[in-house]
Amino acid sequence: MSMIKPIRTDEDLDAALARIEEIFDAQPDAPEDDELGALLDLVEHYEDKRYPIGPPGPVAAIEFEMDQRGLTHQDLVPYIGSLEKVDAVLSGQEDITMSMARALYKHLGIPAETLLQETMADMGRQD
Repeated sequence: MSMIKPIRTDEDLDAALARIEEIFDAQPDAPEDDELGALLDLVEHYEDKRYPIGPPGPVAAIEFEMDQRGLTHQDLVPYIGSLEKVDAVLSGQEDITMSMARALYKHLGIPAETLLQETMADMGRQD
């Protein structure tokens, strides 16, 4: 059994991932199984700290939900408005309104805080 070390650099990460690959099929309750669990936790912690992933933007969240459900732009018309309005929202040319956010939350389950978050582009606007 190898000694488990903290992951502080990308080189440490590479070594941990290599070891994970070696022991990935460890039998439950074997020493390697405990080592595998510890290494996976260390990798997750390092990656979360080093490479944080922020929440999706409003359009990305809608597109993800469309992809997951097999929806088309036309399917969003009842929640957003006309097909032209759907296209404008998905292209970023038009903001999501409160009524759109409510409908998308109610019917597709997309959180309102995701739909209404201020994007970096919005912060720079002088409307």
